[in-house]
Amino acid sequence: MAIQSEAALETGLVQTLQQMSYEYIQIDEGTNLKENFKRQLEIHNKKQLAEHGRERFTEAEFDKILLYLEGGSRFEKAKKLRDLFALELENGCRLWVSFLNKKQWCQNEFQVSNQITIEGRKKCRYDVTILVNGLPLVQIELKRRGTELKQAYNQVQRYHKTSFHGLFDYIQIFVISNGVNTRYFANNPNQGYKFTFTWTDAANTPFNDLSMFAQMFFDKCTLGKMISKYIVLHEGDKCLMVLRPYQYYAVEEILNCVQNTNKNGYIWHTTGAGKTLTSFKAAQLVSEMDGVDKVMFVVDRHDLDTQTQSEYDAFEPGAVDSTENTSELTRRLESDSKIIITTIQKLNAAVTRTWYSSRLEKVKNSRMVMIFDECHRSHFGDSHKNIVKFFHNLQIFGFTGTPIFVENSVDKRTTKEIFGECLHKYLIKDAIADENVLGFLVEYYHGNADVNNTEESRMREIAKFILNNFKKSTFDGEFDALFAVQSVPMLIRYYKIFKELKPDINIGAIFTYAANTSQEDELTGMNRGFVSERVPEADDMEDIIKDYNEMYGTAFSTENFRAYYDDINRRMKKKDPSMKSLDLCLVVGMFLTGFDSKKLNTLYVDKNMEYHGLLQAFSRTNRVLNEKKRFGKIICFRDLKNNVDAAIKLFSNNNNIEEIIRPVFDAVKKEYVELTDEFLKHYPEAHVVDYLQSENDKRNFILAFRDIIKKHAEIQIYEDYAEDDEEFPMTEQQYMDFRSKYLDIHDTFFDNQNLQAKDAIQNKEDRDEESNSIEDIDFCLELLHSDIINVAYILGLIAELDPYAEDYAEKRQEIIDTMIKDAELRSKAQLIDGFILQNVDNDKDNFLSERKRADGSSDLEERLNQYIRGEKKKAIEKVATEEELPVEVLDRYLAEYDFSLKEQTEIIQDALKEKHLGLVKRRRTLNRIIDRLRNIIRTFSWD
Repeated sequence: MAIQSEAALETGLVQTLQQMSYEYIQIDEGTNLKENFKRQLEIHNKKQLAEHGRERFTEAEFDKILLYLEGGSRFEKAKKLRDLFALELENGCRLWVSFLNKKQWCQNEFQVSNQITIEGRKKCRYDVTILVNGLPLVQIELKRRGTELKQAYNQVQRYHKTSFHGLFDYIQIFVISNGVNTRYFANNPNQGYKFTFTWTDAANTPFNDLSMFAQMFFDKCTLGKMISKYIVLHEGDKCLMVLRPYQYYAVEEILNCVQNTNKNGYIWHTTGAGKTLTSFKAAQLVSEMDGVDKVMFVVDRHDLDTQTQSEYDAFEPGAVDSTENTSELTRRLESDSKIIITTIQKLNAAVTRTWYSSRLEKVKNSRMVMIFDECHRSHFGDSHKNIVKFFHNLQIFGFTGTPIFVENSVDKRTTKEIFGECLHKYLIKDAIADENVLGFLVEYYHGNADVNNTEESRMREIAKFILNNFKKSTFDGEFDALFAVQSVPMLIRYYKIFKELKPDINIGAIFTYAANTSQEDELTGMNRGFVSERVPEADDMEDIIKDYNEMYGTAFSTENFRAYYDDINRRMKKKDPSMKSLDLCLVVGMFLTGFDSKKLNTLYVDKNMEYHGLLQAFSRTNRVLNEKKRFGKIICFRDLKNNVDAAIKLFSNNNNIEEIIRPVFDAVKKEYVELTDEFLKHYPEAHVVDYLQSENDKRNFILAFRDIIKKHAEIQIYEDYAEDDEEFPMTEQQYMDFRSKYLDIHDTFFDNQNLQAKDAIQNKEDRDEESNSIEDIDFCLELLHSDIINVAYILGLIAELDPYAEDYAEKRQEIIDTMIKDAELRSKAQLIDGFILQNVDNDKDNFLSERKRADGSSDLEERLNQYIRGEKKKAIEKVATEEELPVEVLDRYLAEYDFSLKEQTEIIQDALKEKHLGLVKRRRTLNRIIDRLRNIIRTFSWD
């Protein structure tokens, strides 16, 4: 039986959409795209035009509209889509042109087209396009059944580089499908495949089949609502975000309650599932509803207050008002502020202290909606009761990843009792299945089982284990770790032990302490003063902060503890490349809830935990990032297995904990052995790969070895893994040899000049049915890069060279080979080879004398920096000469990238406008120059 082709899949989808009342429009070579846009825009603005006695825009007026839509980035165009345009008509009157009906989202004009051909750097033909009011807002890329879905995603990314421009910059949502698997994602180039989503129903049942997905997601009202209400324009990152289905359903449930009932409720979404975005969208949409006076987002700690404020500001600056103190809160409540963020402590003070509450008499009866963050905390005492009692026209909604049930309740009060019914559930098992959060690898370190938890020898043994284990667990420090301990005194003892062991990683600590704890000691009552003038815990925290200041050149103290907390927060998140990171942070309770960092992957635990506290702490590690981060790693130094199992079962409504906890080492080892054994049957030696001639044969090798790369990355993080295990069919040396062949194939197909040559002779039409292209395969290169192979590591190897030694040539080649075997550093191997040639081969005596004086590296590092600057300058000048652009323009582009780590393509666009090229040639030239600048960045940027 023949496999359904891509063309058949496309035809079926178009027919389905036509049956759903989409108008089919044939758009050929892009020539009639603008003509159709004009007609549809006139239909959409029929009422506005009629007010001026018109049915059409004149050509001149339409040109003004096109000119307005042409400028700006994708992000700015997404804003224009949602704004009204003040069009000056030829008679001098003003008409407000609407591009999208955001309030009556069903009342937009929906069309479908297929095989639209657009001329960019390459001539590309898009599979299926959905046009809304004539603008292409949804692009669907299909692959035949049996093809890896990620190939469709990679094709979209290739289009970003080579094709999308003009009106296609207004795409809001992409959909990819191979018939049996279908996913959607926002138009945010290179965000990563992990940020593509399946569509589901409210019970989280996925619609993977394209026909089912189309019936649900492409329903005109649903799609109109998604584009109008559930695309978020992230001002912080200047990118588009689209809500996942469970976020959509949660917000819809809250809106329905506010609009049609006076009931309260809570949202049970597992930790790490994007609660902040969900709550922001809920608060924003509720605040826009008729009859709602104010929306308050209430957190239970000051750090979450400021964190939520910054996250909300990233979504939409100025959308919410924060409150520094209770006086500010009362002023905000009296003002026109629609959305307010505050803490439950400030809110309780405002409603219970007469000085404040007397000023709030006017708002007591206002229609108020409160959204409570993490409603498993701080809502079981008097504060919550006082707040609910004070406001007479109040609805409350809570978000939590770990509700309080009878089983984990201290006083038998539950989340349901406080907040009402659960409005929507998205449990940890759902999130792991959807790959929205990671599962956990939980390992138990027993060590010397005969010692007590608080014995010094046991703590020292654990500290040594952590230092020996750290690089393995965190991929050579690419990620960082928390160490949760039982108490503040235990943390202090651990910190001192770590300090005595002189670690080669950066270690810090943070904890809260009571300001006025008892200072009694063994001399109390004897009229002989104190044993020590030190104030326990407070002075210890001060000493830890002093160490921190020495490590990072900061100036914190317990007097500005909040600033110290914020600095640790930033360093643990590793978002700012200019900030030296904190590798390991010792905590008791802080950072175990609320802290959200994709760069945290390991939690060491010497602390008793259970139920919501346990799952909250574990969930610090399970944020999705990339292929290298496959799960959150938990290493327990206490026997918490029963507690772990109980917590997982409670919060997943499931007895099958294997869905959340990773399998034991022996099971993973068995999979790895079987995988490598089968692979070696086809490729017994690495040199066999050299004889693969067809692209299909090479593709099969890539896919087979890629599976081994993924399993190799997974297994090596287990504590029981040993690379010289005799039961492994493939030795580590064989693995490295195959890895080199794998990377060689990648470089052959993705060499920039090679791609440009292909582009000149091959276009999308020749490749439509060629679903097996190597270019569309994800090579998972992030799994083949080690952060330990950095500039310091390579310089150390160079410093050890002796150009007069017999084995010099061999040692020299080993350095180059080390770089070639690393996916990220391959592009820099030629640069280092040139540096060694200039500074070692051609300057032997000076090299030997200078390296000693420079203590082996410092002078060498400066010489390398000078060499890199010189070679980079030459590379930039070469591009400038060949592309006939001023060097200053390229320097500005690269400087902006170094500062923001974002491509500012408009810098090159503006320069090209002065060359007066045609539109197609200018687009091709722009893409070619950007590709060359990306190569410069890859080659010469090296932390």
